[in-house]
Amino acid sequence: MASAILTFRVSPCFGINPKLKPRFRAERLVSGDDNLSVYSVNGGAGSVMEEKEKKGSFLNGGNGRLKPRIEQKMVKKRVCEELEVLWDDGYGTKTVKDYLIAAEEMIKPDGGPPRWFCPVECGQPINDSPLLLFLPGLDGVGMGLILHHKALGKVFKVQCLHIPVQDRTPFEELVKLVEEAIRLEHAYRPNTPIYLVGDSFGGCLALAVAARNPTIDLVLILANPATSFGRSQLQPLFPILEAFPDGLHVTIPYLLSLVMGEPVKMATVGIEGRLSPLQKIEQLSGNLTALLPLLSGMANIIPKETLVWKLKLLKTASAYTNSRLHAIKAEVLVLASDKDNMLPSRDEAQRLMNSLSNCKVRRFKDNGHTLLLEDSLNLLTIIKGTCKYRHSKKHDFIADFVPPSMSEFKYAFDEVAGYIRFASGSAMFSTMEDGKIVQGLAGVPNEGPVLLVGYHMLMGLELSCLIEAFLREKKIMVRGIAHPELFWGKLQSSSNEFAFSDWVKVMGALPVTANYLFKALSTKSHVLLYPGGAREALHYKGEEYKLFWPEQPEFVRMAARFGATIVPFGTVGEDDIAEVSFSASCFTSYPIEKQLNIVVLTLIFHCSWFSTTTTG
Repeated sequence: MASAILTFRVSPCFGINPKLKPRFRAERLVSGDDNLSVYSVNGGAGSVMEEKEKKGSFLNGGNGRLKPRIEQKMVKKRVCEELEVLWDDGYGTKTVKDYLIAAEEMIKPDGGPPRWFCPVECGQPINDSPLLLFLPGLDGVGMGLILHHKALGKVFKVQCLHIPVQDRTPFEELVKLVEEAIRLEHAYRPNTPIYLVGDSFGGCLALAVAARNPTIDLVLILANPATSFGRSQLQPLFPILEAFPDGLHVTIPYLLSLVMGEPVKMATVGIEGRLSPLQKIEQLSGNLTALLPLLSGMANIIPKETLVWKLKLLKTASAYTNSRLHAIKAEVLVLASDKDNMLPSRDEAQRLMNSLSNCKVRRFKDNGHTLLLEDSLNLLTIIKGTCKYRHSKKHDFIADFVPPSMSEFKYAFDEVAGYIRFASGSAMFSTMEDGKIVQGLAGVPNEGPVLLVGYHMLMGLELSCLIEAFLREKKIMVRGIAHPELFWGKLQSSSNEFAFSDWVKVMGALPVTANYLFKALSTKSHVLLYPGGAREALHYKGEEYKLFWPEQPEFVRMAARFGATIVPFGTVGEDDIAEVSFSASCFTSYPIEKQLNIVVLTLIFHCSWFSTTTTG
């Protein structure tokens, strides 16, 4: 039987215009650079649409209307790519500079109405991917997800709304445009959720659509929604902007860029976390220098007449949406920036969470209003960590799991768990079939199903080191069986920041149920199980290296059913890095999250580090 051991070396030191007939012409919105090419569907001469419909050819109808996917069966045969562990999600390869360059090309006047397009960076999604519609903010360009196109395009069918600079489509007509798209998709795939990602103004648009369509399964991702526009800190300045002389309007974009976003966070995108502080400063300085000259292009993206119109549109959208919040039944995730200088987004997120029946909030303390264009987290990572990605009515931790990408791997184990890895200096040893003990995980089978069974040490600090080692050495995703409190309890909702409990889900954790253990083993996964559970990790004084396993471990019977290889492992040294000097046995009746807080305080005030290596 294979076995493994983990040791710690302890050192001291993450609008349609409904009057237009459904005829179209394909128009290239962005020319020159093939990497920025996107195509729109525009009103035009000819009766190509009718002929295309007879043949059942494309996804888009005239004037940007999404048509039912008649060729879906053929598409399923072509889409066979499945994501591998540590896949390339492209996060960090695009920046706000790319957004400004793309926007300059897309705002060229064409006389067309609002329409849908799919950025070419999104590529071909995996099979049966749900539809994601991006609803832009004040700019209306539709390229606000440019940092996230490649990642989202792997697991979603992405469509972005483009509202031309000179377009004056009223808010209710824009609502009807989005509404038509989701109704067509719902008619074709009624059991698949539809995602609406709304940025600022787009957040109002998404909420309004959800209020009018309570029976459609919608998932709303709202980045600093403009529902709080009536309470904006800039309300006294809006009349001044309308009266601003045309000759001085060129200064407005610079003022807006400082108010709407955090320039430093924008320039930080793509800077590796592993770089030295001096290298980070040099790259940041270079990015800022390259970014500032491009901000003058904002005067073309939002000219004076358009700015005045958009401010009126925002006022209408906010009032319309707030009057209909009670009708919203959709699943909602609000992403709020603490440093939003345009809107009181942090307070608004709390208000929406209290007003909506199914709403979660994630706060980003260092970001500004343009959250999706700033350095924070990949949007797909946030969707995964909050369990919002699904293909059916209910999230399935097996069927809907998206393996971690390379950027998630680096962020999780450099930024989130970097200190633990550095301080512990863990080393892995495994036993080969001939009984030889080798450093590394060569003795653990590559093919599943494999059941890793071990005992929890103090605070379960070995977890991050173990998961990281399997990903780095074998590119194997170990599915850990975790306490339900991390998924549905107070640990999950006690903090509105994207925290440890979210990263646990990104890294493949499963709720501790027989059903999920059965599913994981049936899919030939590598599963990590601690029979002693949280009680073992939160042990008291004098219980170092003590097992708390049930008398009849049912996992053996489950593993035998699927012919799984059981790999027992132990951890040596972790219980020696800290001394629990206060017995908390009197708190055994407390909920698990309160017991956890007690142990943390004990470690903070009674921790002693050793610089020796302990091996078994």
